[in-house]
Amino acid sequence: MKNSEIFLIRVRRRLLDAADKCVLPLEFLGAVAAALPSLFRKKGLRLREFRYYLALCGSKSLPIVLLISLLMGGVLGIQAALQLTKFGAEIFTADLVGFSVLKEFGPLMVAIILTGRAGSAFAAELGTMKVNEEISALETMGIRPVGYLVLPKLVAMLLAMPVLTVFGDVAGIFGGMAIGVSVLDIPFAAYWSRTIDVLDGITMLLGILKSVVFSLLITLAGCFYGFQSTSDAQGVGRSATQAVVASIFWVIVADALLTVLYSFIGY
Repeated sequence: MKNSEIFLIRVRRRLLDAADKCVLPLEFLGAVAAALPSLFRKKGLRLREFRYYLALCGSKSLPIVLLISLLMGGVLGIQAALQLTKFGAEIFTADLVGFSVLKEFGPLMVAIILTGRAGSAFAAELGTMKVNEEISALETMGIRPVGYLVLPKLVAMLLAMPVLTVFGDVAGIFGGMAIGVSVLDIPFAAYWSRTIDVLDGITMLLGILKSVVFSLLITLAGCFYGFQSTSDAQGVGRSATQAVVASIFWVIVADALLTVLYSFIGY
């Protein structure tokens, strides 16, 4: 066989592998979409598992969300103070911190935290079930694994992440306020009044909308790579790592696209 023929065979094999990798996510999304109507049936959602994942994504993640958001607000306040004091515009620290937290850093930091806590856990859990052949057992019993295993995680994440984002937004604003009051000597009443004046409900809702999109991406990525895990311990580790990397990548892409979209409508 000639070298050119060998080269063409390798190219063909690479193209087929790439096509398969593109088809697998579409098949998974189709399976999730097909399972969604089951939520509206009687006992369509397993409440025990739903409560477990709601606690994992919500209450158990709240302390770290509050701490990181508070620190992030403080960091933004310090950076704003370094620049705005040059122009005698310290009061505008409230504007910078408020808009940055509500529109960008609040949803983004919560998404990254839940990627590490929940997204990796979803992938590792499903990968372990694949190693133990529990997913194959569900298929043998006539149960669709995607709907049975993914929907409780998806609904829990969709409910928990927007709520965590609201708590993170409040913590971030208070972090910036602490810097404004203690470092810049801005009166608390003046900082609070400026924050209330420049921020509105629409700004917070736009940030919450981002968190809904992020929760979808994190859950779907975690579950997809969990199902794609190979049946060994190393495969479970790889699937968890791939889920975290893919989730962060798609969250950043979605954040950029939504930010551009918001700029078109004046926000």
